[in-house]
Amino acid sequence: MSALFTPLALRGVTLPNRVAMAPMCQYSAGPDGLPTDWHRIHLGSRAVGGVGLIITEATAVVPEGRISPQDTGLWSGAHVDAWRPITAFLTGQGAVPAVQLAHAGFKASTYRPWAARRGGVPDAEGGWTPVGPGSEPFLPDHRRPTALDEAGIARVVEAFAVAAGRALDAGFRAVEIHAAHGYLLHEFLSPLTNRRDDAYGGDRAGRMRLTLEVARAVRATVGAAVPVLTRISATDWVDGGWTVEDSVVLVGELAAAGVDLVDASSGGASAGASIPVGPGYQVPLAARIRREAGVPTGAVGLIVEPEQAEQIVAGGEADLVLLGRELLRDPYWPRRAAAKLGATPDWPNQYTRAF
Repeated sequence: MSALFTPLALRGVTLPNRVAMAPMCQYSAGPDGLPTDWHRIHLGSRAVGGVGLIITEATAVVPEGRISPQDTGLWSGAHVDAWRPITAFLTGQGAVPAVQLAHAGFKASTYRPWAARRGGVPDAEGGWTPVGPGSEPFLPDHRRPTALDEAGIARVVEAFAVAAGRALDAGFRAVEIHAAHGYLLHEFLSPLTNRRDDAYGGDRAGRMRLTLEVARAVRATVGAAVPVLTRISATDWVDGGWTVEDSVVLVGELAAAGVDLVDASSGGASAGASIPVGPGYQVPLAARIRREAGVPTGAVGLIVEPEQAEQIVAGGEADLVLLGRELLRDPYWPRRAAAKLGATPDWPNQYTRAF
């Protein structure tokens, strides 16, 4: 039997297989962060394609937490209503819909990737002043952030918790906290970006404080049955930055705070990081965290071939594989992989005539 196509139980939810869709920003939301038909078709086609866990793109908990003005959000009842038909369709196809709750921190208010311009979006074009652990911008062409004080930090924690409650109202069955890729929670974790000398800075315990407060607040909101995942950058790939050893400690604390699985990505805190990109290059990070912290992990990063994904799960390197670009290329990758690995492809009735 294929390990990749065995169910995975996380609290009160059982994933039908170990294939997840990694969060991938689409920069295609409507006014005020509302998902559109693009999101319904984009996410829905992967559910038809057999993905077990579908995690939305980074979905902002507050308007100023968006990476771009075209990012999705979950800060109002209107967002709940807009997400409901999407989550209903995903659930109807047998997938588990999850939302990645996010705050972009000092990487907020930037142009989307295919825009003619780069860097920070000015107020006149729908931009805003971002926030961060300090007042230095990520890059010279980004907007200068306002440093969060303790009251502002408390509002961030509350925003994550409130958005988690809205996620359940919107039909999501799991939530993921985004603490990776140089966005706000990672900005507080990394010594490269957090130079504070208060209770939210300084040593590793201080730098972990915000992420752990968010995790505890989200867990308290969603209750005991809902899975809570967290995406982390397991290493900054920079001397003097966040390390995989730090991640092992953090993940142990996240588990104590109620996190069920850690999605182990990397990088994003430094534009000058030297990242050894290659097939499965982040899998050893997930494997080490799983082994040393004793917490379930998801592996992500240039996982392309079914046999590669099978070995990651069967070999105990991770409990789940997250596919990104490969699912952009082939929404039906899970069905094809199941056939290749000897599992039942289980195509929808409407498509069985093709076989």
